[in-house]
Amino acid sequence: MIRPEGVCVRVPASTANLGPGFDTLGMALSLYSWIGMKASDETVIRLYGSEMEGIPTDKKNLVYQVAQMVFREAGIHLPELEISMYSDIPLTRGLGSSASAIVGALYAANALIGSPLSEARLFDMATAIEDHPDNVGASLFGGLITAIWDGEHADYIRMQPHEDLEVLVVIPEFQLSTSEARKVLPEKISRKDAVYNISRSSLLVAALCQGRLDLISRAMSDRLHQPYRAELVPGMAEILDHAAEHGALGIALSGAGPTLLALAHRRSGRKEELEAYLLNTMKAEGIRASVRWLKPSSEGARLLGSMPSGSLLEMIEGEIHT
Repeated sequence: MIRPEGVCVRVPASTANLGPGFDTLGMALSLYSWIGMKASDETVIRLYGSEMEGIPTDKKNLVYQVAQMVFREAGIHLPELEISMYSDIPLTRGLGSSASAIVGALYAANALIGSPLSEARLFDMATAIEDHPDNVGASLFGGLITAIWDGEHADYIRMQPHEDLEVLVVIPEFQLSTSEARKVLPEKISRKDAVYNISRSSLLVAALCQGRLDLISRAMSDRLHQPYRAELVPGMAEILDHAAEHGALGIALSGAGPTLLALAHRRSGRKEELEAYLLNTMKAEGIRASVRWLKPSSEGARLLGSMPSGSLLEMIEGEIHT
């Protein structure tokens, strides 16, 4: 049954890999995108906010195309949609902007037609589109996600982030697509490097589950992708080697980058030192960047209610101030 009043959903940003967990570890973050969706006589796509620049406003729009996948899967014909989109998530910076759009489109379209598809099916569809489960899993389910994908089905375990974890991201003012970042990766790795990453990825998951924050720094080191991608992000190698000396519990490239992500203790007295170190290191390389303190988001995709009759921004503002 199609909801005539439409739907509005909120989806968190995400970070992926967390160092050694290439394509398998993800965490939802407290940046969000909002998507409103409603059946219409003609397709109209409205974009709000500076992070939407360059997004198509016709049927080439990713949210529209993913919504149509849901309708086809459910056997429903709904070719014309009214879509409104707003996002705080920087585009192509390694914070899951495309994953949040995919998850938001799947979740909104499914809710619009009465939720005939299970969350497990939505996860499989999202992973098939994104080609790895970590970002989409974190945005869909919230929290920390470890997941596998066999090409048809994704299995996952969700973990609650430790209450003392905070996240500092340093976001360079240049974009880096996942496809470009994957081109620098080698086709083969040594057995030694494979064991290195498996051991650290396993230790990282256990440390995060048991609150062993003291082990995060060593567990987040990686030989699978970060050494090869360092050439794409000036200052990255320096930061990976020395951020722990300035108060970081652990440091990693966020997704495919160029954003770098530091985990920190929420009661740390060295937050300003860590922030200054990250910015100054980027500045020394001639890279303009900004920093943001975020929290792990325990909540994944969420249905907020009906499609707003006025501006989507009015609904978002109302949600923020309630």
